[in-house]
Amino acid sequence: MNCFQMRKFYPPAPKEVPQKNYSLAISVSDMGISDEEWERLQKALDWPGPDQQITQLDLSTSPVHSTFSVVELKKSYKVGDNISVIITARDHNKNLKRYGGDFFKAKLFNSELKASVYGEVVDHRNGTYSVVLLLPWEGQAQVFVRLEHSSEVVQILKKYRESSFPRSHYYGYFEGSGPNKTRISEVVECNLKWGGEGSWRKRNCCCEYKDIKTETVWQCERPKKLPCDKLVYHSKGSTENPLNPFEKQFFAKTLTNVRITGDTQVINILPNTAGNGTTERCRSGLMTPVPAGFYLKDVWKSFVCNTQQFDSAQMWKCLKNKIVYMMGDSTTRQWFEFLEKKVPGIKRMNLHTPRLAGPLMAVELKNNIIIHWRPHSVPLRFTIMPVTNLHYIANDIDKIAGGPHVVVVFTLFAHLVFHPITFYVHEVAKIRQSVVALLSRAPQTTVIIKSGNTAGIKDIFQSDWYVLQENKVMKEMFRDIDGVIYFDIWQMTSCHYLTENIHPGPVVIANAISMFLSYVCPA
Repeated sequence: MNCFQMRKFYPPAPKEVPQKNYSLAISVSDMGISDEEWERLQKALDWPGPDQQITQLDLSTSPVHSTFSVVELKKSYKVGDNISVIITARDHNKNLKRYGGDFFKAKLFNSELKASVYGEVVDHRNGTYSVVLLLPWEGQAQVFVRLEHSSEVVQILKKYRESSFPRSHYYGYFEGSGPNKTRISEVVECNLKWGGEGSWRKRNCCCEYKDIKTETVWQCERPKKLPCDKLVYHSKGSTENPLNPFEKQFFAKTLTNVRITGDTQVINILPNTAGNGTTERCRSGLMTPVPAGFYLKDVWKSFVCNTQQFDSAQMWKCLKNKIVYMMGDSTTRQWFEFLEKKVPGIKRMNLHTPRLAGPLMAVELKNNIIIHWRPHSVPLRFTIMPVTNLHYIANDIDKIAGGPHVVVVFTLFAHLVFHPITFYVHEVAKIRQSVVALLSRAPQTTVIIKSGNTAGIKDIFQSDWYVLQENKVMKEMFRDIDGVIYFDIWQMTSCHYLTENIHPGPVVIANAISMFLSYVCPA
């Protein structure tokens, strides 16, 4: 039973926002990194786009007229061979595109075998793209390519990501004593303050809450009756669409995440005695290749390291005497819920917190297993919850002593897509500082970063393109940090047959947990 109860609040109606300048000036010192690192990150994030101002929809990339073909398709191949695929982008008038920047996704699959593998699309910046696809299983396979966004859409995504336009709104709930022993409650709008005066451009408007360690500033409109220190609860607010009518056309469902036509011939793959796979022990410091692995009969076979499959008893054994700290968002909560279901004898403690917002804790006394989960701090689009339960990941890591019995896993992506990438860099820089300190005082701690996954929503608010860019930042910023494991779940969600969802399906979660536990208890 959940004992968390609260009076009902009615959030204020969103205000009309007049059109104004939303440009954002952010310095390298704001982000907390060096000039050299920012240069490196900009290279990693570089994405080509239209070489001119687009004034007509029909000049954008068309999923109907864009095609792919397999280069020199043979009658048969062997397991371990590669095939090359060329993608040709065309506009709505069937003209070849002259520039790159389209966001295509590619995979090889076999529905009957429940088999699939991810392919990385290489942009030649001239309207053509290529993909090398590994043939990892015996039997048949087909190529699948989709246009998630045209380069014109990516240009729009980039424009609004780098602006201070508040695509996401939040509410702050203030409570305090009124006259004659009454309780006063007020609900106001809140948001991130990042760059200059933040999203609102209001003078003396706000209560400001600056976190000492991360230096992140959260601001709420000043309540009419209560002082700033009476902020008690936080929740998500509305979303606000910055697109003008012309831009909206480019995001039409018929143009977004659409399969393109191409070679439908079946590829025949013969057995190979050499075999494919890896016997490398799962540990930190391993590179994530492309592909990072493949599905066969719904089981993920990793090329990063030797992944084991864990039944309930093996999970119980692996987690013996371990304290697991899971941080981030509802995608790490899915891991918590999976282990809660599968580990024999584990029980969730009633912490009198919201079931979905947490924090959550589960324990198994016989084998001394403790699993914690909690969401990261604001910005966070969660249901109403106490502000005191919102902790920045960096601050929580600072409070962990660490050691061989400690596992820390965190993710940071889904709730940050509403805000500038420069703010994401700032947050990751603070987390990195804390992780380096943790591994310095307790080098045997297992630290795992779960990358962002693909999601079902492909719009101005939550495009996978945003997440892809965040993953590049996270990977690049932790590249040289010894002792950290970067777990790329992007490829696992991008190529699986289940419809993409911000919350991956049970099959994907089960495979992710096997991968996770292979790092905790390597063979």
